[in-house]
Amino acid sequence: MTDATPTADVARAYHDLVDRGVRSLIGQATGGLAPAAFWSAVADWSMHLGTAPGKQMMLAEKALQAPAVVAARALSPTARTPVPTDRRFASELWDTPPFCVLRDSFMLTEDWWQAATTDVRGMSAGNEAALSFAVRQALDTVAPTNFAPLNPEVLARARDTQGASLVQGLMNLLAEAAGTPPGASGGMAPGVDLAATPGKVVARSHLAELIQYSPATETVHPEPILIVPAWIMKYYIMDLSAHNSMVRWLVGQGHTVFMVSWRNPGAEDRDLGMRDYLEQGPRMALDAIGAITGAQRIHAAGYCLGGTLLAIQAAAMARARDDRLASMTLLAAQVDFSEPGELSLFVSEAQVALLEDLMWQRGYLDGAQMAGAFTMLRSNDLVWSRLIHETMMGERMAQTDLMVWNADTTRMPYRMHSEYLRALFLENRLAHGKYRIDDKTLSLTNLELPIFAVGTERDHVAPWPSVYRIHHLTDADVTFVLTSGGHNAGIISEPGHRHRHYRMATTPHAARYQDHDAWAATAPVRDGSWWEGWSGWLKDRSAPRGAPPPMGRAAAGYDVLGDAPGTYVFQK
Repeated sequence: MTDATPTADVARAYHDLVDRGVRSLIGQATGGLAPAAFWSAVADWSMHLGTAPGKQMMLAEKALQAPAVVAARALSPTARTPVPTDRRFASELWDTPPFCVLRDSFMLTEDWWQAATTDVRGMSAGNEAALSFAVRQALDTVAPTNFAPLNPEVLARARDTQGASLVQGLMNLLAEAAGTPPGASGGMAPGVDLAATPGKVVARSHLAELIQYSPATETVHPEPILIVPAWIMKYYIMDLSAHNSMVRWLVGQGHTVFMVSWRNPGAEDRDLGMRDYLEQGPRMALDAIGAITGAQRIHAAGYCLGGTLLAIQAAAMARARDDRLASMTLLAAQVDFSEPGELSLFVSEAQVALLEDLMWQRGYLDGAQMAGAFTMLRSNDLVWSRLIHETMMGERMAQTDLMVWNADTTRMPYRMHSEYLRALFLENRLAHGKYRIDDKTLSLTNLELPIFAVGTERDHVAPWPSVYRIHHLTDADVTFVLTSGGHNAGIISEPGHRHRHYRMATTPHAARYQDHDAWAATAPVRDGSWWEGWSGWLKDRSAPRGAPPPMGRAAAGYDVLGDAPGTYVFQK
């Protein structure tokens, strides 16, 4: 009997190894998408639609009416189209036969499938969203805009350029295949035109470097600002070009700014988890900032998942009665993942299990896979629009600083990625008061420091109603901002940027709670950049200005280790 147990354990480990290997191969073949999740959604839809004869009748009627609608539109071009406007078909060239027939047939097909996969009584919301997304992706691949002989804009440009556009498009396609995308700029790189705000690396852990930026004013506020970016991308979204660098702007406002620059982990880091990122990121940075500047109070800001990590750190400090944080700013950052937006389409038990098996073999999640998920969420803008303009119309899309940053992906260790997907996205432990660090449970209700939270109107990663939930999870005064733009461009919204606006209002912790719709209806709209509102908010919570602190402090063990942007940002 004593020999049977080890033998059984070995057999179980072997069987698990075989299963993981097979699922890893499946993950590689599907780009990290779990087939089981899709087929589960199809089965759910089929069973419930099969028991809904009324819904089936409605769909049959729509299908029978479609040819008549298309014919009426073709025979009477001035007639109003009964389907929603799609900017892919914005050109007037699509109003003439036979292109209007292609357009209307495609749009009515989209409309039919939208009706078929939504509002199916009894079908789970998650399966409905997943199936609708999959159908939309499939239809987008066969849109008439994607085929040169069917696209009047492509044909018109070829005629106007006497075919030169098609030749240039082919050259662009060959350049893409060779690894030199059209519009790529060799000068737009970290330390050159990007991430170029002067500063020094003053601390380093295995997972992060801490950058201290040089003062740009004779006097500064005594409370430094620590910025914690998301670890899934490089930090320099906060320090893009000179004109839109948040870091450069803050330094110019008289703030001492510190930035965490995350390492790009490899297979050897597979067992590093969320606690390691907390310990070697925000905790390391706060200790270093205090020792270098002598500041008793520190403003902290976190972007995206960096904000989530900062909230975890702040809750741990509140539990320990550590009052070093003067305020906390959350930039498009969630602490409640009950409504995580379109990313929820990629987060289910089946999906997470497949990702875990894929990462288990490599030791990390490849940054290209994460980038692929984000690309799928905006495939029309990031894939098909680019295909049309660059490879069919021969145009060169100008490379922007945000595009360079977006392509500079990072990896994520096996353990850390698994922990945050399960603990935050799947189980939502932080919002439920069940998240544990250092063998102790955290509660966001312990947070009493001033909070500044920013949501963006068109955020597909962290929808602003989800970001707004910070109001009822803490006992703090919350100043909430809703700004125009999306997850990235809405945050990088420098003063002087045209057509920008934002809403901003403070809710005292003792005030009655109002939902996000009620808040948006009453919060005043302001033109311009929310950065200016944030600057005023920070100044109101900062002491009078004085002499800048030293750049590093060797006596405290924090020697200057090199110039910004450091070394970790260059790891590929």
